[in-house]
Amino acid sequence: MKVLVSDNISEKGVSILAKAGLKVDVKTGLAPAALKKEIGKYDALIIRSATKVTSDILKSAKNLRVIGRAGSGLDNVDKTAATKHGIVVMNTPGGNTITTAEHTVALLLSMARKVPQATASLKQGKWEKKKFMGVELYNKTLGIIGLGNIGSHVAKMTQGMGMKVLAYDPYLSEEKAKELGVTVVELNELFKKSDFITNHIPLTNETKNLIGTKNIAKMKKGVMIINAARGGVVDEEALYKALESGKIASAALDVFSKEPPNESPLLKLENFICTPHLGASTADAQENVAVAVANQIVDYLLHGTIRHAVNFPSVSADALPVLQPYINLAERLGGFISQNHDGTMEEITIEYKGTITELNLEPMTIAVLKGILTPILEETVNFINAPFIAKERGIEVKEITTDDAGDYHSMLVIKIKSGKKESSVSGILHGKKEPRIIAVNNFPVEIIPEGELLVLSNNDKPGVIGNIGTLLGKNKINIARMHFGRADRGGKAISVFSVDSNVKKDVLSQIKKLPNVLSVNQIHLPV
Repeated sequence: MKVLVSDNISEKGVSILAKAGLKVDVKTGLAPAALKKEIGKYDALIIRSATKVTSDILKSAKNLRVIGRAGSGLDNVDKTAATKHGIVVMNTPGGNTITTAEHTVALLLSMARKVPQATASLKQGKWEKKKFMGVELYNKTLGIIGLGNIGSHVAKMTQGMGMKVLAYDPYLSEEKAKELGVTVVELNELFKKSDFITNHIPLTNETKNLIGTKNIAKMKKGVMIINAARGGVVDEEALYKALESGKIASAALDVFSKEPPNESPLLKLENFICTPHLGASTADAQENVAVAVANQIVDYLLHGTIRHAVNFPSVSADALPVLQPYINLAERLGGFISQNHDGTMEEITIEYKGTITELNLEPMTIAVLKGILTPILEETVNFINAPFIAKERGIEVKEITTDDAGDYHSMLVIKIKSGKKESSVSGILHGKKEPRIIAVNNFPVEIIPEGELLVLSNNDKPGVIGNIGTLLGKNKINIARMHFGRADRGGKAISVFSVDSNVKKDVLSQIKKLPNVLSVNQIHLPV
């Protein structure tokens, strides 16, 4: 079997592949047309971030069985197209955790003590001790947005330097927070109380420009900002203005919305320090991920073992055709309820009803967890680590089985509890393959769980639907489908709109202010 390595990886990884008896070709820097021409010869492809694996390239990947990413991010792989072609997509989560966390702390220290500026000054023959007066980290408050693997490690290291740590992570349990020794707060409180702020969250429609004009206004004067996570989470134009005005004393970025940021005005500011996306760039980390991905490729090609796959669970080839539609349903239901549930998650209950109970339920449970956690953590969640992440965050997972599925052959019901608050969603397969939602929070409603959805809780009064349709029309948002459900006439109701494009935050705010609208959530699901 043949493996193509299209990006630079450690020689140790290449050696592992060769010693296992695989034929390895290292061809880096291939243009898309050249990669498309070459890819049909190979059983496996190993990449880092440079190679773009598009749907067009995958059309020519006639023999490709697996794509391995030496690293965690998979923005450069069309996972939907890979799944349609039956290609397993693997990454190496955790290989960059320590390195990225350490780089965050390096930026924090460099910014607090003005190390880059002082170095540049001294190399120019100057001795400007007074100009580069720094601040201590001891007893200062660090606000961490996102307490996953990297954020948790940053918390541990900065606590060791005597910092007080506030954290915002709506999916972190109180038990896990106590274990880490951090104080969990709402986002507004974190902005208000933190001397330093660092984010460790994925870039999504909800997190884009999170550190922007509105939230910067809530921060202390003289706050310092670090971003070594994803470009785009920080609004760079707003950051520039805040650095110029002195609202933000200093900022340190390792990532940018456009890379390289050659024309960014930030680069001209003395109170701004930066690095060229070096979070994972240590020899140790690159060797770790190369060795990990090579071992995963060997295990899959030679033994059929799937590890750290983001698009397939560990299921035998014989069972997969029967289970795949249910796995798809389970993941979509998980994604829906995760984005429709407000608050933390303390308990997830998965009820399997009817003939579905005769199947292997473990892959479906994992798919539910992956669906729930992916909107929170994006690329770091896969079919292997989803149960571990749920456990790590203190979320209790329960399975219930019953033969009675009412009017259906099989039904899947997911419930999320946090304190006294509970959310639920029920789903079935239509025609044995097509996923359908049949109830949300006990409201009977039929929904096709795909694409962009707006889920409204509203009073069952005249004019609600017309007002929403008019508002969406004014903002050039086309409605593809509408679904409605209610328990009692004139009582509470649910309205779900399938739309053709993402709805911006200001439009969502306008919807919330419409008469008889109680709440609105935007949900993003695969098409």
